Amino acid sequence: MKFLPSIKLALKNIQTSKLRSILTMLGIIIGVASVITLVSIGQSSTQSVTNQINNLGTNLLTVNILDTDKGEIKDSDVSTLKKLNGVKTAAPLVTGRVMAKNGKTSTQVSLTGTTSDYLTVKDLSLTDGRFLADIDNEYRQKVAVLGSDTAQTLFGADSPVNKTLQINGASYKIIGVLASKGTSIGQSGDNIIITPLSTAERLLQTLNIQSLIVQARSEKLLDFVELELERFLKSLFHNNSDSFSVTNQQDLMETMSSVSKTMTMLLAGIASISLLVGGIGIMNIMFVSVSERTREIGIRKAIGAKRKDILIQFLIEAVVLSGLGGLIGIGIGFSAIKVYSTITSSTATYSLSIAAIPFLFSLFIGVIFGVFPANKASKLHPIHALRYE
Repeated sequence: MKFLPSIKLALKNIQTSKLRSILTMLGIIIGVASVITLVSIGQSSTQSVTNQINNLGTNLLTVNILDTDKGEIKDSDVSTLKKLNGVKTAAPLVTGRVMAKNGKTSTQVSLTGTTSDYLTVKDLSLTDGRFLADIDNEYRQKVAVLGSDTAQTLFGADSPVNKTLQINGASYKIIGVLASKGTSIGQSGDNIIITPLSTAERLLQTLNIQSLIVQARSEKLLDFVELELERFLKSLFHNNSDSFSVTNQQDLMETMSSVSKTMTMLLAGIASISLLVGGIGIMNIMFVSVSERTREIGIRKAIGAKRKDILIQFLIEAVVLSGLGGLIGIGIGFSAIKVYSTITSSTATYSLSIAAIPFLFSLFIGVIFGVFPANKASKLHPIHALRYE
C-alpha cells in the first residue's frame, strides 16, 4: 500500500470517530503542551537570572568579612588590593538600615557607605547631580546619593539635588540621584541611600569594612584574581580563611543557571509522563480498532493484501493520531507561553527545538505503542477474520 493513500485512510478513520480520537489524543496533547510550556518558562527564568546577575555589575568578585576578631581591612589595605594583578578597581562597603525623612515624609531604607569607585564597579549611572568624590570620603562630608525609588518616595516628582535630607536625625545634602537599576536576586537597587564610607562608618557606628566588591580587568581573569584575593586576605587574617569568603560572580551565575536548568528538566520529565500515558491510550484504542475492523482486515487479506500492508496501515493510523495530538499540543503550548508572558510581564522564549523535540517524541510514542496492535492485526488469518462476528 502506498504511503499517501494510507494517511488519507487513517485520517478518514479518525474522522469517523471524532470524539474517541480526541480523547485518545488528549494525553499526547497535554504532554506536548506541558513540555513546551515548562521548558520555555524554565529557559526564560534562566535568562532572567543571568540578566539579574549581570545587572549587579561585570567581572565582579565579592569579599565578605565574617570574623573581625582575627583581623580587619583598612583603607590602606584597599589601596594595596587595587594594585593586585588583574584587579581593575575595588569598592569597600559598610551597610545598614536607617530612617530617612523629608518634611513629614519618612521611610526606612538601606544605607551603603562606599567610595567613588562604587559607581564604576556596579555599572551605575545618574539621572541628576553627581556621584561621590574622593574628597567627600576624605573629609567625611555629610552628602548622599539617592536611589530612584528613595528619591520618588521622599521628594515625589521634584528634583532632590542640593536639598537636605534627615538621616537618623542628622542633615545630609543630596548631591545626586541614581538611574533605576531594578531588582537583582530579590534585592532592589533603587531603594537605597549612598554616602561616603567614612561618613557611613560614623553614622552606623562601625569601624570595620564589612565587604568589598572587586572588579577584574576581564571575565577570563576572574579565577586568577580570586586566587590573588584569597592569598592577600590570608595575609591580613593570619591564614584564617574562615574569617572571610570570596564569591566569584561567574560561579554564582553558573550555579543559579544550573539549578534553574535542573528544575526545568525535572518539570519537563514529569510532563513527559503525560506523553507515555497518551501512548498507552493510543495503544488501547488501536486494539479496539483492530477488533472492530477484523472483517475488513479479512477482506483485504483475501483480495491480496500482505501482512506488511496491514501492519503499515495500522501503524500509520497510530502515528497520525499521535502526530495530530502533537501539533495541537504545540499550538496550546505556545498559547500558554504567550499568556504566561503577558501575565508576568516577562519575555517569552520561543525556539524550534522547544517544539520539535516533544513533537518528535510524540511521533516516536505513536510508533512504539502502535506496533503491538498493528502487529496483531497483520497476523490475523483471513478465514478466521472473515468469520469474526
